[in-house]
Amino acid sequence: MRYLITLALCSMLFITGCKSKKKTTTYKKRTPTERVIKERKKELVVIENTTTEREGSTVVIKPNANASYAEIVAAYIASYSEIAQQEMLQYGIPASITLAQGILESGAGRGELTGKANNHFGIKCHRGWTGGRVYHDDDEKGECFRKYKDPKYSFRDHSLFLTQRSRYQELFTLKKTDYKGWARGLKKAGYATDPKYPNKLISIIERYDLTRFDDEVLGTSVASKNNEEGATIETYTVIKGDTLYSISRRFNVTVDTLKEYNGLTDNTISVGQVLYLRPIKNQ
Repeated sequence: MRYLITLALCSMLFITGCKSKKKTTTYKKRTPTERVIKERKKELVVIENTTTEREGSTVVIKPNANASYAEIVAAYIASYSEIAQQEMLQYGIPASITLAQGILESGAGRGELTGKANNHFGIKCHRGWTGGRVYHDDDEKGECFRKYKDPKYSFRDHSLFLTQRSRYQELFTLKKTDYKGWARGLKKAGYATDPKYPNKLISIIERYDLTRFDDEVLGTSVASKNNEEGATIETYTVIKGDTLYSISRRFNVTVDTLKEYNGLTDNTISVGQVLYLRPIKNQ
């Protein structure tokens, strides 16, 4: 009996010793790696502390001297987007393309040629030009460029330049929403020699969301409603980057008039808000 007890104790000590030597394996719970895709941020800038100047019949917004480049571009867009939309309506060139070319060619309005000749697209005199002219170093020294009393005539010449030359006719078979096709088509037709020209235009359009102006012309942002009298009431849905001032310029009404139509007490508006562009009875 004593022998059996001794044998059992020895067995227990042996098993305990083996367990103490066995390594304990631990597993760390891994945190799953998330793949984050960042959407490129669009530059929609509210510009403040600006002045306005009249160049012919066009009111141009001038940012302060210490304004950032984004503010300078925003001022350019606010100044000329309506003109670009009018050209789109009449000649079928996407406003986004016209604005992007203007921003690129004129340095967002800061270029020397734009400053002294209101020439936003670098259009040269060419044969038969009888208007004003300035001389500017470009491909050659002292080349002749067209001079305009009003920036809107520079935009009109840009439209005529594209529509009256056969090499650009293929562009007008593209959809007005195909800004990438238009950008590449301009390079293919010989508008610019820079191989990166299409990508530069596309980058500007996407960065500053310039297709919103195409959408407005094509009718995706402006709707119509009927009031109780059956008259058509135009409305506009606010999108990111809009201000009462920019909307008032776009639809040729004053800020105070917009506030009156919509019962606003200040200039605060929000994305998705529907604004009336005409007076409504019994409001």
